[in-house]
Amino acid sequence: MIGIELLDDPCAEPAAVRAELRDIARLNLLFGGVRAVVGALEPFFAEATTESRANDWTLLDVGTGLGDIPRAVARAARRFGITLRLVGVERNRAAALAARAQADPTLAPVLADGAALPLGPGSVDVVIASQVLHHLPPALAVRWIAGLNAVARRAVVIADLRRSWIAIAGLWLASFPLGFGAVTRHDAVLSLRRGYRRHELDSMLRAAGIEPVARYRPGFRVVAAWAPMAPQR
Repeated sequence: MIGIELLDDPCAEPAAVRAELRDIARLNLLFGGVRAVVGALEPFFAEATTESRANDWTLLDVGTGLGDIPRAVARAARRFGITLRLVGVERNRAAALAARAQADPTLAPVLADGAALPLGPGSVDVVIASQVLHHLPPALAVRWIAGLNAVARRAVVIADLRRSWIAIAGLWLASFPLGFGAVTRHDAVLSLRRGYRRHELDSMLRAAGIEPVARYRPGFRVVAAWAPMAPQR
């Protein structure tokens, strides 16, 4: 692992965690984090609509932060006649409390570790993990991928940052007019340095027994989306 980010520390100071999560939510909105996940899930929503499947789904967001991405997904799902019940998992207590404090109460935050989800196979319809894998050592990330695949019933989306020096330079420059603090600036750059190229994410998918499906998306994002599958042997 390269360096240490504030959100790597489960005991980080709560006010600092809240401030950084607010900055991350702005980055997600401005630089493609929200769109990457919503765009990956829209084909699954559209397919379910054409097949007249049940329109009451559950969505689990592992590493939910303030819950900005699952809430955006829920708004998109409503356009297809699908209602999502949202659960967000955080291992950082301050982050879970910050998600619970949002004005929109549609997401239920749960304090848990994504490596040991307290859920049975196929117990939720959709599982997403956005900008989480780069916080994990590769071997642990592989176990996460397999675990997310196991608990999902309809779709899994893993989205992360695409490592790029252009993105790092652009983010550093943009952080000043956006008013980000020094900690957010440091962590955002470090996150991009930890990010993945498509072949690297595909390699972890293979190691987890999943067909490689990673794609690049705007905003220097790399996304893998698939219907849950039996692990390949």
